[in-house]
Amino acid sequence: MNKKGIIVGVIVVAIVTGISVSYLSPSSETVNLDMGRTHGTISTAMASPILGDPSAPITIVEFGDYQCERCYEWFHETKPSIVQDYIDTGKANLVFVDLAFLGKDSIPASMATYCAEDQEMYWEYHDLLYNFQEHVDNGWANSERLKAFAFSLGLDKDLFESCLDSEKYSKRVQYNIQQARENGVRGTPGFFIVGPNGQQQIGGAQPFSVFKQILDPMI
Repeated sequence: MNKKGIIVGVIVVAIVTGISVSYLSPSSETVNLDMGRTHGTISTAMASPILGDPSAPITIVEFGDYQCERCYEWFHETKPSIVQDYIDTGKANLVFVDLAFLGKDSIPASMATYCAEDQEMYWEYHDLLYNFQEHVDNGWANSERLKAFAFSLGLDKDLFESCLDSEKYSKRVQYNIQQARENGVRGTPGFFIVGPNGQQQIGGAQPFSVFKQILDPMI
């Protein structure tokens, strides 16, 4: 190989390496995250904070979109019993991974939850979105409303708006969407129940009885 070819090769390697480093190295998105955190086959490094005891033997990984009607149903009809019987008792914990794909406001809604996490209010904001969900892209989760939700929780207005307007957590949400694709999740809600001896997948807003049948033998 001549000298010109070597130089071109070095430049290409440098460019590829630079792209990889810019995506993976610590930034404002990743500096406070455990980039090695996984549950089963799923990297939850950029997902939600853990709901419940981090040392619980079982983790429920939920893939969801804040504009998903079925996710709304599961949140209101099934999740309360899971929280009461498994999460509050230390038998399981839960992690939410964004699969934000249903409409143009889905990704901003997911980004907004991480802006709330900056002020230690992730789960409060998460719950608020599912309590006030309306139809896909009818304006209920546009930028103005997302900022109003933050105000209603008493978050620092300037910090939140700066975070949301800058799209600070865009790559974090995209990373989570990619995890859904890599793990074969094609719709929302989707779940993986990860226990000491493996994981099981559940598709759709299944009732509490379906989760119980899988969770109890893992305990």
